Amino acid sequence: MVLTTENRILDHHQILQKIKRMAFEIYERNFEEKQLVLAGIHENGYFLAQTLARELQEISPLQVQLAGVSLHKTEPLTHDIQIEPALSSLANTPVVLVDDVLNTGKTLAYTLREFLDKGCKKLEIATLINRHHPQYPISATYTGYSLATTLHEHIRVVWSGEEWNAYLL
Repeated sequence: MVLTTENRILDHHQILQKIKRMAFEIYERNFEEKQLVLAGIHENGYFLAQTLARELQEISPLQVQLAGVSLHKTEPLTHDIQIEPALSSLANTPVVLVDDVLNTGKTLAYTLREFLDKGCKKLEIATLINRHHPQYPISATYTGYSLATTLHEHIRVVWSGEEWNAYLL
């Protein structure tokens, strides 16, 4: 399907507003912390985590560590989950797992154990768009935009240079 202004649900300015608000919410829930890990699901979730990290550094004294999470999205049990840089211990460190779109929760559900095994203080989830089709017990702590869609519709977030857009396809 063609990406047009007719099927665009968020433009660059709106996405930036959502990210700024999410950064404030993350800081509000973690203001007593000294550090925080933002772990983004590659590719789009990691880009969102980078952008959230920049916003958090502007508004808070939190030391934000970025991590990228790579997994095979269609066969997560047959492939290892990679976290870069490697996080050996997360004792007493809150983690926010970040992805661009929360659909069924499958991708995020498979990554949870990697962080729980490292003893994180708490594990929260941030997503730019929540589609509300949970098939796994995953709920976003921070949501930029909540949109009820049909199972046949798809959301595509495009981070292209200075033009960020989200489309309903």
